[in-house]
Amino acid sequence: MIMRLARRSSGFTFIELMATLAILGVLVLVAAPLGQVVAQRRKEHDLRVALIEIRQGIDDYKRATEQGRILLKIGDSGYPPTLEVLTQGVQDVRSPTRQTIYFLRRIPADPFAADQTQPAATWGLRAYASPPDDPQPGADVYDVYTRSTAMGLNGVPYRQW
Repeated sequence: MIMRLARRSSGFTFIELMATLAILGVLVLVAAPLGQVVAQRRKEHDLRVALIEIRQGIDDYKRATEQGRILLKIGDSGYPPTLEVLTQGVQDVRSPTRQTIYFLRRIPADPFAADQTQPAATWGLRAYASPPDDPQPGADVYDVYTRSTAMGLNGVPYRQW
């Protein structure tokens, strides 16, 4: 009788272990897609922030050209020739000491790009003369977009953001 009690209270039964594993399996199946959605939302947030930052720098550059602070050549649109110009800066022609105007501290990388070692190269560029439905690079940088072909959680392709 004492041995019988000792054997019963010594561990879990096979059915209890299988039920526990089944519950853990269901939890993993629910948590894995949720984790993927959280990671995608984080990347989408990073993309929104990067697009806003770069587009603000492009708009500030254009505003500075309209104010006559940046020397324009005949035929120039007033938009920066490259993304790098926004971080390298340009001379303020209205400043007596020719101070440099900077528009961005750094160029953020596209969060959906595989290689982020050269952040400016991760973006697709649209020139001022390029049509909106078929963006092409050109003599200036009018806008940037991600090269990702994926669809956003909101149903809009990232390329159209």
